Amino acid sequence: MDLQDVIKVPNPHNPEALKGMRKTTPARIAVWRAGPRYLTETLLRFRADHAVAMDAVFTDVSEDWIKEHSLQRFKTKCENKDIYLTRPDLGRQFDDKEAKKIKAHVGSDNKVVIYVADGLSTTAVTTNAMDAYKAIAGGLARINVKPCAPFFVQYARVGTEDAISEITGAEVVCALIGERPGLITAESMSAYLAYKATLDMPGARRTVVSNIHRQGAPAVEAGSYIADIIEKMLEEKASGLDLKL
Repeated sequence: MDLQDVIKVPNPHNPEALKGMRKTTPARIAVWRAGPRYLTETLLRFRADHAVAMDAVFTDVSEDWIKEHSLQRFKTKCENKDIYLTRPDLGRQFDDKEAKKIKAHVGSDNKVVIYVADGLSTTAVTTNAMDAYKAIAGGLARINVKPCAPFFVQYARVGTEDAISEITGAEVVCALIGERPGLITAESMSAYLAYKATLDMPGARRTVVSNIHRQGAPAVEAGSYIADIIEKMLEEKASGLDLKL
């Protein structure tokens, strides 16, 4: 069932206008009520969507998915999901052992590093990340730029790209990361890009492509756009507010 076709309001004054409004948003409108409360069906859908969002946050990316896409796995200083959620600072850092492994994986001659980070939604990255990566790599091939082999970072915050930039010396780092899920979708991924990122740099130096999911910007389309942004970053040697798109 397409929920945007569902109108629960009995005898609406202007049903066509209400249908048109319902088609424009995935938000919960035209759901009606039973006295001061939601209808049972509406409440159950709300609870189901909330459960999906909780699963997206608390579930780890499976080893099967990582192996399926031949991704090498690295981990921040967070030992588990609870530490990740309560210590954002540790989710931006790597210990010396992991840093050496990342540097060895990337090598010293890669201008562009693209990696997958679980972030706050494992559902988002397992649904969108590899399709987006393939589109990015295909777009960069047009300008003879080959990113390093993609890899996966567990318990990662956006700031891991700053550490990875300093570890590898790459010109452009792009993190494909799961965003905090809402009650509309748990599949929203974002791409955070930075030119020569440094630790503790201001957020204004990042370029962001957000809402990458099937109801927003489809992964393949977003990947093509991200490739164009990376090309411009390499040309202008800038990102964030300094990059004129």
